[in-house]
Amino acid sequence: MYGVRVSSSKRPRLQRHDVVEAAVALADEVGIDALSMRTLAQRLDVVPMALYKHVANKDELLDAMVDHVVGEIEPAGPDENWRHGIRSRILSSRAALLRHPWAPGLIETRTQASPVVLDHMEAIAASFRAGGFSVDLTHRAMHAIGSRMWGFTQEVFPTQQPAQDETARDQQFGEWMKRYPRIVEMATEIGGGGGCDAHEEFEFALDLILDGLERIHRESARADG
Repeated sequence: MYGVRVSSSKRPRLQRHDVVEAAVALADEVGIDALSMRTLAQRLDVVPMALYKHVANKDELLDAMVDHVVGEIEPAGPDENWRHGIRSRILSSRAALLRHPWAPGLIETRTQASPVVLDHMEAIAASFRAGGFSVDLTHRAMHAIGSRMWGFTQEVFPTQQPAQDETARDQQFGEWMKRYPRIVEMATEIGGGGGCDAHEEFEFALDLILDGLERIHRESARADG
């Protein structure tokens, strides 16, 4: 009697975390703009409709990808003081974003904070409060840190790129040197003209903010005492 042959290597059932992890890996490889439900389905070797059993739409997938990246942030040690704890957590945020260069742009487009995102913000606020910060100073500190709590800083303006043609580039630099001498001075001298060390600048700004918050906190404590 002949029956239907069933493969012994049955494919495991697709889970939501499989979809999200594959999306993150694909974005790491090709960038967030090239990520689509179709390309993700091809990566997972399923039909696109199979993905909608796990995410309602692409927006929900993107939210889940942000949660995945934020979930990589290491918590502070239980015995760390407020400054060390917040600093280590924020630098862990930066390490996570360096692993996923597309994440800052995606984080900026999200319109609502998920529980995972709120957990991260709560942990930072709790560190300030445990360190003796008032509610008001904690609120101001969170604003001062801003996007640094996610491991990146928002650039005020994009940098204008020099012209490709050598003659046009020399003329361009000549005009810039006359009108913006201090900007050209920084651009040509910092890093030997190759640009600054982004991570070093991130840590410098973070420490500057934490130094200021620590000073204000001490002054407030003395005033209250």
